[in-house]
Amino acid sequence: MANLILILGDQLTRGISALNGADRERDLVVMAEVHDEASYTNHHKKKIVLLFSAMRHFARQLANDGWQVHYQAYRPDNKHQSLEAVVDEQVKQITADRVITTECGEWRLHEQIDQWHDRLGVPVEIRPDTRFIAGKDEFAVWAKGRKQLRMEFFYREMRRKTGLLMTSDGEPEGGRWNFDAENRKKWTGKPPAPAPFRVEPDAITQEVIGLVDEYFSDHFGTTEDFHFAVTAGDAQAALDHFMDFALPCFGDFQDAISDTEDWLFHSIISPYINCGLLDPLAVCEAAAQAWYAGRAPINAVEGFIRQILGWREFVRGIYWLNMPGYAQENRLGNTRALPWFYWTGDTKMRCMHKAIDATRRNAYAHHIQRLMVTGNFALLAGIKPEEICDWYLAVYADAFDWVELPNVLGMVMHADGGYLGSKPYAASGKYIQRMSDHCANCHYKVNKATEEDACPFNALYWHFIDRHRDDFANNPRMGMMYRNWDKQKPERRDALLRRAGHLLTNLEQL
Repeated sequence: MANLILILGDQLTRGISALNGADRERDLVVMAEVHDEASYTNHHKKKIVLLFSAMRHFARQLANDGWQVHYQAYRPDNKHQSLEAVVDEQVKQITADRVITTECGEWRLHEQIDQWHDRLGVPVEIRPDTRFIAGKDEFAVWAKGRKQLRMEFFYREMRRKTGLLMTSDGEPEGGRWNFDAENRKKWTGKPPAPAPFRVEPDAITQEVIGLVDEYFSDHFGTTEDFHFAVTAGDAQAALDHFMDFALPCFGDFQDAISDTEDWLFHSIISPYINCGLLDPLAVCEAAAQAWYAGRAPINAVEGFIRQILGWREFVRGIYWLNMPGYAQENRLGNTRALPWFYWTGDTKMRCMHKAIDATRRNAYAHHIQRLMVTGNFALLAGIKPEEICDWYLAVYADAFDWVELPNVLGMVMHADGGYLGSKPYAASGKYIQRMSDHCANCHYKVNKATEEDACPFNALYWHFIDRHRDDFANNPRMGMMYRNWDKQKPERRDALLRRAGHLLTNLEQL
Protein backbone atom coordinates (compact mmCIF):
# COMPACT_ATOMS: atom_id res chain seq x y z
CA MET A 1 0.00 0.00 0.00
CA ALA A 2 1.44 3.35 -1.08
CA ASN A 3 0.42 6.73 0.29
CA LEU A 4 0.86 10.10 -1.31
CA ILE A 5 1.98 12.60 1.33
CA LEU A 6 1.38 16.24 0.42
CA ILE A 7 3.51 18.85 2.18
CA LEU A 8 2.60 22.51 1.71
CA GLY A 9 4.87 25.54 1.63
CA ASP A 10 4.10 26.48 5.24
CA GLN A 11 4.70 22.93 6.52
CA LEU A 12 8.48 22.77 6.22
CA THR A 13 8.93 20.84 9.45
CA ARG A 14 10.61 17.45 9.52
CA GLY A 15 8.24 16.33 12.27
CA ILE A 16 5.10 17.45 10.41
CA SER A 17 2.15 15.20 11.25
CA ALA A 18 1.65 14.09 7.64
CA LEU A 19 4.94 12.17 7.83
CA ASN A 20 4.07 10.29 11.03
CA GLY A 21 4.22 6.54 10.47
CA ALA A 22 5.10 6.90 6.80
CA ASP A 23 7.13 4.32 4.86
CA ARG A 24 10.15 5.95 3.20
CA GLU A 25 10.53 3.12 0.69
CA ARG A 26 6.92 2.94 -0.43
CA ASP A 27 5.25 6.32 0.18
CA LEU A 28 5.74 9.37 -2.02
CA VAL A 29 6.15 12.91 -0.69
CA VAL A 30 4.76 15.52 -3.06
CA MET A 31 5.64 19.21 -2.99
CA ALA A 32 4.83 21.73 -5.70
CA GLU A 33 5.34 25.33 -6.67
CA VAL A 34 2.11 26.13 -8.52
CA HIS A 35 0.75 29.20 -10.22
CA ASP A 36 -2.56 29.16 -8.33
CA GLU A 37 -0.90 29.47 -4.92
CA ALA A 38 1.79 31.92 -6.01
CA SER A 39 -0.59 34.30 -7.77
CA TYR A 40 -3.97 34.35 -6.02
CA THR A 41 -2.86 37.63 -4.45
CA ASN A 42 -0.04 40.06 -5.21
CA HIS A 43 2.50 38.27 -3.01
CA HIS A 44 5.69 40.22 -2.27
CA LYS A 45 8.59 39.05 -4.40
CA LYS A 46 10.70 38.32 -1.32
CA LYS A 47 7.85 36.24 0.12
CA ILE A 48 7.78 34.08 -3.00
CA VAL A 49 11.58 33.75 -2.95
CA LEU A 50 11.53 32.76 0.71
CA LEU A 51 8.88 30.07 0.29
CA PHE A 52 10.09 28.61 -3.02
CA SER A 53 13.70 28.47 -1.85
CA ALA A 54 12.78 27.08 1.58
CA MET A 55 10.58 24.45 -0.10
CA ARG A 56 13.40 23.42 -2.43
CA HIS A 57 15.87 23.15 0.43
CA PHE A 58 13.37 21.15 2.47
CA ALA A 59 12.64 18.76 -0.40
CA ARG A 60 16.36 18.19 -0.87
CA GLN A 61 16.76 17.47 2.86
CA LEU A 62 13.89 14.95 2.72
CA ALA A 63 15.52 13.21 -0.25
CA ASN A 64 18.84 13.11 1.59
CA ASP A 65 17.01 11.54 4.53
CA GLY A 66 15.80 8.72 2.30
CA TRP A 67 12.31 9.90 1.36
CA GLN A 68 10.95 9.51 -2.16
CA VAL A 69 10.06 13.04 -3.26
CA HIS A 70 8.22 14.37 -6.28
CA TYR A 71 8.89 18.11 -6.56
CA GLN A 72 7.38 20.42 -9.15
CA ALA A 73 9.44 23.57 -9.64
CA TYR A 74 7.63 26.63 -10.93
CA ARG A 75 7.41 27.33 -14.63
CA PRO A 76 4.74 29.52 -16.20
CA ASP A 77 3.99 26.74 -18.69
CA ASN A 78 3.74 23.94 -16.11
CA LYS A 79 1.20 21.35 -17.17
CA HIS A 80 -0.31 21.51 -13.70
CA GLN A 81 -1.16 24.95 -12.35
CA SER A 82 -2.90 23.84 -9.12
CA LEU A 83 -2.02 21.59 -6.20
CA GLU A 84 -4.99 19.38 -6.99
CA ALA A 85 -3.77 18.77 -10.54
CA VAL A 86 -0.27 17.85 -9.33
CA VAL A 87 -1.66 15.50 -6.69
CA ASP A 88 -4.14 13.95 -9.12
CA GLU A 89 -1.41 12.99 -11.58
CA GLN A 90 0.85 11.53 -8.87
CA VAL A 91 -2.04 9.55 -7.34
CA LYS A 92 -2.48 7.89 -10.73
CA GLN A 93 1.27 7.46 -11.29
CA ILE A 94 1.83 5.47 -8.09
CA THR A 95 -1.74 4.13 -7.80
CA ALA A 96 -1.88 5.62 -4.32
CA ASP A 97 -4.24 4.11 -1.79
CA ARG A 98 -4.78 7.45 -0.08
CA VAL A 99 -3.57 11.02 0.22
CA ILE A 100 -2.25 12.21 3.58
CA THR A 101 -1.69 15.85 4.45
CA THR A 102 -1.55 18.13 7.47
CA GLU A 103 -4.37 20.64 7.84
CA CYS A 104 -3.55 23.80 5.94
CA GLY A 105 -3.65 27.37 7.23
CA GLU A 106 -6.19 28.86 4.85
CA TRP A 107 -9.91 28.29 4.56
CA ARG A 108 -9.78 28.73 0.77
CA LEU A 109 -7.35 25.82 0.34
CA HIS A 110 -8.85 23.78 3.18
CA GLU A 111 -12.21 23.81 1.43
CA GLN A 112 -10.61 22.51 -1.76
CA ILE A 113 -8.64 19.72 -0.08
CA ASP A 114 -11.72 18.71 1.90
CA GLN A 115 -13.41 17.79 -1.39
CA TRP A 116 -10.50 15.96 -2.97
CA HIS A 117 -11.67 12.50 -1.91
CA ASP A 118 -14.57 12.82 -4.36
CA ARG A 119 -12.56 14.28 -7.23
CA LEU A 120 -9.40 12.18 -6.83
CA GLY A 121 -11.22 8.94 -6.11
CA VAL A 122 -9.08 8.02 -3.09
CA PRO A 123 -9.46 8.73 0.64
CA VAL A 124 -7.84 11.96 1.84
CA GLU A 125 -6.64 12.02 5.44
CA ILE A 126 -6.21 15.52 6.88
CA ARG A 127 -4.19 15.39 10.09
CA PRO A 128 -4.08 18.02 12.86
CA ASP A 129 -1.21 20.47 12.79
CA THR A 130 0.54 19.52 16.01
CA ARG A 131 3.00 22.42 15.76
CA PHE A 132 0.40 24.65 17.41
CA ILE A 133 0.19 24.59 21.18
CA ALA A 134 -3.62 24.72 21.19
CA GLY A 135 -5.53 22.55 18.73
CA LYS A 136 -8.66 23.81 17.02
CA ASP A 137 -10.93 21.72 19.24
CA GLU A 138 -9.10 22.82 22.39
CA PHE A 139 -9.61 26.47 21.51
CA ALA A 140 -13.28 25.85 20.69
CA VAL A 141 -13.78 24.26 24.12
CA TRP A 142 -12.10 27.24 25.80
CA ALA A 143 -14.23 29.72 23.82
CA LYS A 144 -17.57 27.97 24.33
CA GLY A 145 -20.01 29.95 26.44
CA ARG A 146 -17.83 33.05 26.73
CA LYS A 147 -19.54 36.33 25.84
CA GLN A 148 -16.23 37.86 24.88
CA LEU A 149 -12.97 36.22 23.89
CA ARG A 150 -9.93 38.00 25.29
CA MET A 151 -6.39 37.04 24.45
CA GLU A 152 -5.10 37.79 27.94
CA PHE A 153 -7.18 35.05 29.56
CA PHE A 154 -6.39 32.53 26.82
CA TYR A 155 -2.71 33.42 27.14
CA ARG A 156 -2.76 32.62 30.84
CA GLU A 157 -4.22 29.20 30.05
CA MET A 158 -1.39 28.59 27.58
CA ARG A 159 1.16 29.64 30.17
CA ARG A 160 -0.32 27.14 32.64
CA LYS A 161 -0.46 24.42 29.98
CA THR A 162 3.16 24.82 28.90
CA GLY A 163 4.67 25.92 32.22
CA LEU A 164 6.43 28.77 30.43
CA LEU A 165 7.50 31.50 32.88
CA MET A 166 5.60 29.75 35.68
CA THR A 167 6.86 29.06 39.21
CA SER A 168 6.63 25.67 40.87
CA ASP A 169 3.63 27.06 42.81
CA GLY A 170 1.73 27.76 39.58
CA GLU A 171 2.25 31.53 39.71
CA PRO A 172 3.65 33.70 36.91
CA GLU A 173 7.34 34.47 37.14
CA GLY A 174 7.99 38.02 38.24
CA GLY A 175 4.64 38.12 40.04
CA ARG A 176 2.68 39.33 36.99
CA TRP A 177 1.21 37.76 33.90
CA ASN A 178 1.85 40.73 31.64
CA PHE A 179 4.62 43.35 31.53
CA ASP A 180 3.24 45.26 28.55
CA ALA A 181 3.17 48.57 30.45
CA GLU A 182 6.97 48.44 30.61
CA ASN A 183 7.38 47.89 26.88
CA ARG A 184 6.57 51.34 25.48
CA LYS A 185 9.78 53.36 25.45
CA LYS A 186 10.69 55.64 22.58
CA TRP A 187 14.06 54.82 21.00
CA THR A 188 16.42 57.78 20.75
CA GLY A 189 19.37 55.98 19.20
CA LYS A 190 20.73 54.43 22.38
CA PRO A 191 21.47 51.65 22.90
CA PRO A 192 22.48 51.17 19.25
CA ALA A 193 20.34 48.72 17.28
CA PRO A 194 22.18 45.51 16.35
CA ALA A 195 22.89 44.64 12.73
CA PRO A 196 20.18 42.34 11.39
CA PHE A 197 20.90 38.66 10.89
CA ARG A 198 21.49 37.80 7.27
CA VAL A 199 22.21 34.78 5.10
CA GLU A 200 23.82 35.25 1.71
CA PRO A 201 21.77 33.51 -1.00
CA ASP A 202 23.18 30.15 -2.09
CA ALA A 203 22.84 28.73 -5.59
CA ILE A 204 19.29 27.47 -4.99
CA THR A 205 18.12 30.81 -3.66
CA GLN A 206 19.86 32.70 -6.46
CA GLU A 207 18.05 30.54 -8.99
CA VAL A 208 14.73 31.30 -7.32
CA ILE A 209 15.51 35.03 -7.26
CA GLY A 210 16.07 34.91 -11.01
CA LEU A 211 12.81 32.99 -11.48
CA VAL A 212 10.81 35.51 -9.44
CA ASP A 213 12.37 38.48 -11.20
CA GLU A 214 11.46 36.94 -14.55
CA TYR A 215 7.99 35.56 -13.93
CA PHE A 216 6.67 37.70 -11.08
CA SER A 217 8.04 41.05 -12.22
CA ASP A 218 4.67 42.77 -11.74
CA HIS A 219 4.36 41.68 -8.10
CA PHE A 220 4.85 44.06 -5.17
CA GLY A 221 8.31 44.65 -3.70
CA THR A 222 11.80 43.73 -4.75
CA THR A 223 14.14 40.74 -4.54
CA GLU A 224 17.17 42.99 -3.96
CA ASP A 225 19.22 42.29 -0.83
CA PHE A 226 17.38 39.06 -0.07
CA HIS A 227 18.88 37.74 3.16
CA PHE A 228 16.21 35.59 4.81
CA ALA A 229 17.10 32.16 6.13
CA VAL A 230 15.71 29.34 3.97
CA THR A 231 16.75 26.29 6.04
CA ALA A 232 15.96 25.19 9.56
CA GLY A 233 19.64 25.49 10.49
CA ASP A 234 19.89 29.09 9.34
CA ALA A 235 16.54 29.94 10.93
CA GLN A 236 17.91 28.62 14.23
CA ALA A 237 20.96 30.82 13.74
CA ALA A 238 18.62 33.79 13.23
CA LEU A 239 16.90 32.94 16.52
CA ASP A 240 20.27 32.65 18.29
CA HIS A 241 21.29 36.03 16.88
CA PHE A 242 18.12 37.61 18.27
CA MET A 243 18.62 36.03 21.69
CA ASP A 244 22.21 37.25 21.90
CA PHE A 245 21.96 40.75 20.45
CA ALA A 246 18.37 42.02 20.48
CA LEU A 247 16.21 40.26 23.08
CA PRO A 248 17.71 42.14 26.06
CA CYS A 249 16.37 45.44 24.65
CA PHE A 250 13.33 44.06 22.83
CA GLY A 251 10.95 44.65 25.74
CA ASP A 252 11.77 48.30 26.31
CA PHE A 253 11.60 49.23 22.63
CA GLN A 254 9.22 46.72 21.04
CA ASP A 255 6.67 49.48 20.33
CA ALA A 256 9.21 52.05 19.15
CA ILE A 257 9.45 53.23 15.54
CA SER A 258 12.59 54.69 13.98
CA ASP A 259 13.08 56.98 11.02
CA THR A 260 16.47 55.40 10.31
CA GLU A 261 16.30 51.76 11.45
CA ASP A 262 14.09 49.12 9.81
CA TRP A 263 14.62 46.35 12.35
CA LEU A 264 15.52 47.83 15.76
CA PHE A 265 15.40 45.01 18.35
CA HIS A 266 12.81 42.76 16.68
CA SER A 267 13.48 39.10 16.06
CA ILE A 268 12.30 38.85 12.41
CA ILE A 269 11.63 35.15 12.97
CA SER A 270 7.86 35.14 12.35
CA PRO A 271 8.41 34.15 8.68
CA TYR A 272 10.36 31.09 9.87
CA ILE A 273 7.83 30.07 12.52
CA ASN A 274 4.92 30.49 10.12
CA CYS A 275 6.46 28.42 7.32
CA GLY A 276 7.69 25.70 9.67
CA LEU A 277 11.44 26.26 9.85
CA LEU A 278 11.21 27.05 13.59
CA ASP A 279 9.05 25.39 16.22
CA PRO A 280 7.03 28.00 18.17
CA LEU A 281 7.20 26.18 21.50
CA ALA A 282 10.96 25.68 21.20
CA VAL A 283 11.33 29.39 20.42
CA CYS A 284 9.38 30.31 23.55
CA GLU A 285 11.41 27.89 25.65
CA ALA A 286 14.64 29.44 24.37
CA ALA A 287 13.41 32.90 25.38
CA ALA A 288 12.40 31.66 28.84
CA GLN A 289 15.83 30.10 29.33
CA ALA A 290 17.42 33.44 28.43
CA TRP A 291 15.61 34.99 31.39
CA TYR A 292 16.46 32.18 33.78
CA ALA A 293 20.11 32.51 32.72
CA GLY A 294 20.08 36.24 33.36
CA ARG A 295 20.62 37.12 29.70
CA ALA A 296 17.42 39.15 29.23
CA PRO A 297 14.95 40.97 31.52
CA ILE A 298 11.48 39.65 32.29
CA ASN A 299 9.65 42.41 30.40
CA ALA A 300 11.49 41.48 27.19
CA VAL A 301 11.05 37.74 27.56
CA GLU A 302 7.40 37.86 28.64
CA GLY A 303 6.52 40.31 25.86
CA PHE A 304 8.19 38.12 23.27
CA ILE A 305 6.56 34.92 24.51
CA ARG A 306 3.16 36.64 24.65
CA GLN A 307 3.35 37.44 20.94
CA ILE A 308 3.79 33.74 20.11
CA LEU A 309 2.04 31.85 22.90
CA GLY A 310 -0.69 34.48 23.23
CA TRP A 311 -1.52 36.38 20.08
CA ARG A 312 -0.36 33.83 17.51
CA GLU A 313 -2.29 30.97 19.07
CA PHE A 314 -5.30 33.17 19.87
CA VAL A 315 -5.82 34.54 16.37
CA ARG A 316 -5.46 31.08 14.88
CA GLY A 317 -8.24 29.88 17.18
CA ILE A 318 -10.41 32.85 16.24
CA TYR A 319 -9.86 32.15 12.55
CA TRP A 320 -10.91 28.51 12.55
CA LEU A 321 -13.76 29.08 15.00
CA ASN A 322 -15.41 31.67 12.76
CA MET A 323 -14.51 30.99 9.14
CA PRO A 324 -15.68 31.38 6.46
CA GLY A 325 -18.15 34.06 7.58
CA TYR A 326 -15.51 35.98 9.53
CA ALA A 327 -13.84 37.17 6.33
CA GLN A 328 -17.03 39.05 5.35
CA GLU A 329 -17.30 41.11 8.53
CA ASN A 330 -17.57 44.90 8.11
CA ARG A 331 -19.41 46.07 11.21
CA LEU A 332 -18.26 49.70 10.82
CA GLY A 333 -19.68 49.88 7.30
CA ASN A 334 -16.45 50.93 5.59
CA THR A 335 -16.73 51.75 1.87
CA ARG A 336 -13.54 53.52 0.79
CA ALA A 337 -11.05 51.91 -1.56
CA LEU A 338 -7.47 51.33 -0.44
CA PRO A 339 -5.36 54.32 -1.53
CA TRP A 340 -2.84 53.54 -4.23
CA PHE A 341 0.03 54.84 -2.09
CA TYR A 342 -0.21 51.64 -0.03
CA TRP A 343 1.43 49.98 -3.04
CA THR A 344 3.88 52.78 -3.90
CA GLY A 345 4.72 54.57 -0.63
CA ASP A 346 4.22 57.81 -2.55
CA THR A 347 2.75 59.97 0.22
CA LYS A 348 3.92 63.05 2.11
CA MET A 349 2.92 61.42 5.42
CA ARG A 350 6.36 60.48 6.72
CA CYS A 351 5.24 57.60 8.94
CA MET A 352 3.19 56.02 6.16
CA HIS A 353 5.93 56.48 3.58
CA LYS A 354 8.57 54.94 5.85
CA ALA A 355 6.40 51.96 6.84
CA ILE A 356 5.34 51.22 3.26
CA ASP A 357 8.84 51.73 1.88
CA ALA A 358 10.29 49.35 4.48
CA THR A 359 7.57 46.86 3.58
CA ARG A 360 8.39 47.19 -0.11
CA ARG A 361 12.10 46.62 0.49
CA ASN A 362 11.94 43.99 3.23
CA ALA A 363 8.57 42.19 3.05
CA TYR A 364 8.51 43.06 6.74
CA ALA A 365 7.42 45.76 9.17
CA HIS A 366 7.05 45.30 12.90
CA HIS A 367 3.74 45.06 14.72
CA ILE A 368 3.40 48.73 15.72
CA GLN A 369 4.07 49.91 12.17
CA ARG A 370 1.36 47.52 11.00
CA LEU A 371 -1.13 48.30 13.76
CA MET A 372 -0.63 51.97 14.56
CA VAL A 373 0.59 53.42 11.25
CA THR A 374 -0.69 51.65 8.12
CA GLY A 375 -3.48 49.94 10.04
CA ASN A 376 -4.49 53.00 12.04
CA PHE A 377 -4.73 55.08 8.88
CA ALA A 378 -6.93 52.46 7.19
CA LEU A 379 -9.18 52.38 10.26
CA LEU A 380 -9.51 56.16 10.49
CA ALA A 381 -10.09 56.51 6.74
CA GLY A 382 -12.79 53.81 6.66
CA ILE A 383 -11.05 51.54 4.14
CA LYS A 384 -12.94 48.41 3.05
CA PRO A 385 -11.75 45.54 5.28
CA GLU A 386 -11.34 43.11 2.39
CA GLU A 387 -8.98 45.48 0.58
CA ILE A 388 -6.70 46.22 3.51
CA CYS A 389 -6.73 42.53 4.51
CA ASP A 390 -5.63 41.55 1.02
CA TRP A 391 -2.82 44.12 1.19
CA TYR A 392 -1.45 42.72 4.45
CA LEU A 393 -1.70 39.18 3.12
CA ALA A 394 0.24 40.13 0.01
CA VAL A 395 3.05 42.31 1.30
CA TYR A 396 4.48 40.50 4.35
CA ALA A 397 6.68 37.41 4.29
CA ASP A 398 5.06 36.07 7.47
CA ALA A 399 1.47 36.58 6.28
CA PHE A 400 -0.74 33.53 5.94
CA ASP A 401 -4.50 33.82 5.98
CA TRP A 402 -5.07 32.28 9.43
CA VAL A 403 -2.79 34.82 11.13
CA GLU A 404 -3.32 37.84 8.88
CA LEU A 405 -7.12 37.92 8.68
CA PRO A 406 -8.01 38.06 12.41
CA ASN A 407 -5.16 40.46 13.13
CA VAL A 408 -6.21 42.88 10.41
CA LEU A 409 -9.97 42.47 10.25
CA GLY A 410 -10.41 42.15 14.02
CA MET A 411 -7.53 43.96 15.69
CA VAL A 412 -6.65 46.62 13.10
CA MET A 413 -10.03 47.37 11.54
CA HIS A 414 -12.38 46.43 14.42
CA ALA A 415 -14.62 45.09 11.66
CA ASP A 416 -15.88 42.23 13.83
CA GLY A 417 -17.63 44.55 16.25
CA GLY A 418 -15.23 43.95 19.12
CA TYR A 419 -15.21 40.16 19.00
CA LEU A 420 -11.41 40.02 19.02
CA GLY A 421 -10.50 43.33 20.66
CA SER A 422 -12.33 45.35 23.30
CA LYS A 423 -11.70 48.72 21.62
CA PRO A 424 -10.52 50.04 18.25
CA TYR A 425 -6.81 50.82 18.00
CA ALA A 426 -7.50 54.36 16.78
CA ALA A 427 -4.99 57.12 17.51
CA SER A 428 -4.08 60.61 16.39
CA GLY A 429 -0.67 61.76 15.26
CA LYS A 430 0.32 62.31 18.88
CA TYR A 431 0.74 58.57 19.39
CA ILE A 432 3.07 58.29 16.40
CA GLN A 433 5.04 61.28 17.67
CA ARG A 434 5.33 59.68 21.10
CA MET A 435 6.65 56.38 19.73
CA SER A 436 8.78 57.56 16.81
CA ASP A 437 10.96 60.31 15.38
CA HIS A 438 9.05 60.47 12.09
CA CYS A 439 7.16 63.66 12.85
CA ALA A 440 10.25 65.87 12.98
CA ASN A 441 10.93 65.06 9.32
CA CYS A 442 7.34 65.13 8.05
CA HIS A 443 5.75 67.52 5.54
CA TYR A 444 2.77 67.72 7.90
CA LYS A 445 2.80 69.25 11.38
CA VAL A 446 1.76 66.94 14.17
CA ASN A 447 0.91 69.85 16.49
CA LYS A 448 -1.72 71.12 14.06
CA ALA A 449 -5.13 69.64 13.35
CA THR A 450 -7.23 71.88 11.08
CA GLU A 451 -4.70 73.74 8.95
CA GLU A 452 -3.69 72.73 5.43
CA ASP A 453 -0.34 71.41 6.66
CA ALA A 454 -1.82 69.67 9.72
CA CYS A 455 -1.09 65.99 10.34
CA PRO A 456 -3.91 64.06 8.62
CA PHE A 457 -4.12 61.58 11.50
CA ASN A 458 -5.39 64.32 13.85
CA ALA A 459 -8.56 65.40 12.04
CA LEU A 460 -9.22 61.87 10.79
CA TYR A 461 -9.08 60.61 14.36
CA TRP A 462 -11.82 62.98 15.53
CA HIS A 463 -13.88 62.29 12.43
CA PHE A 464 -13.68 58.59 13.26
CA ILE A 465 -14.75 59.27 16.85
CA ASP A 466 -17.66 61.44 15.71
CA ARG A 467 -19.02 59.22 12.95
CA HIS A 468 -18.91 56.09 15.13
CA ARG A 469 -20.49 57.54 18.27
CA ASP A 470 -23.30 54.97 18.13
CA ASP A 471 -20.71 52.18 17.96
CA PHE A 472 -18.39 53.30 20.76
CA ALA A 473 -19.93 55.91 23.04
CA ASN A 474 -21.00 53.25 25.54
CA ASN A 475 -17.66 51.46 25.45
CA PRO A 476 -16.09 52.06 28.89
CA ARG A 477 -12.65 52.27 27.32
CA MET A 478 -13.79 55.00 24.92
CA GLY A 479 -15.76 57.23 27.28
CA MET A 480 -12.93 59.68 27.90
CA MET A 481 -12.49 60.27 24.17
CA TYR A 482 -16.13 61.20 23.77
CA ARG A 483 -15.99 63.48 26.78
CA ASN A 484 -12.97 65.21 25.26
CA TRP A 485 -14.75 65.53 21.92
CA ASP A 486 -17.88 66.98 23.51
CA LYS A 487 -15.87 69.51 25.53
CA GLN A 488 -14.43 71.11 22.42
CA LYS A 489 -16.08 74.28 21.14
CA PRO A 490 -18.62 73.76 18.32
CA GLU A 491 -16.53 75.80 15.87
CA ARG A 492 -13.49 73.68 16.68
CA ARG A 493 -15.42 70.46 16.07
CA ASP A 494 -16.77 71.86 12.80
CA ALA A 495 -13.27 72.81 11.65
CA LEU A 496 -11.94 69.34 12.45
CA LEU A 497 -14.77 67.65 10.59
CA ARG A 498 -14.32 69.94 7.57
CA ARG A 499 -10.60 69.21 7.48
CA ALA A 500 -11.27 65.47 7.76
CA GLY A 501 -13.91 65.62 5.05
CA HIS A 502 -11.41 67.30 2.72
CA LEU A 503 -8.79 64.67 3.53
CA LEU A 504 -11.20 61.80 2.90
CA THR A 505 -12.18 63.27 -0.44
CA ASN A 506 -8.53 63.65 -1.44
CA LEU A 507 -6.85 60.58 0.08
CA GLU A 508 -4.76 59.91 -3.00
CA GLN A 509 -3.16 63.36 -2.76
CA LEU A 510 -1.90 62.96 0.79
